Amino acid sequence: MVYRLTSGTLEKDVMEEKRPVLIDFWASWCGPCRMQSPIVDRAAEKLGDKVRICKLNVDEEPAIAADFQIVSIPTLVFMKDGQAVTRMVGLQEEQTIISRLNEMLDK
Repeated sequence: MVYRLTSGTLEKDVMEEKRPVLIDFWASWCGPCRMQSPIVDRAAEKLGDKVRICKLNVDEEPAIAADFQIVSIPTLVFMKDGQAVTRMVGLQEEQTIISRLNEMLDK
């Protein structure tokens, strides 16, 4: 399942979450973001409840994007225990995303 992240859900869906979290920062006008979206969706289907995957529209939530220092999209931010662990900028392959989340599960 993929969650729509907003200022109202950030605390519960990301900061308090015990599982690894992936945040996909995107915008509707961004071509690579539109290509990334179904890849993130497939990763979410494959990993199921082991992780939490969220998408954040930077045009709708610019303050959160600023807090995460997002300067280019798509950007994927990987979180664990409320802290950013790593980020990937630009279009990423499904297996790259899944591998990174699996690494976080193993720690």
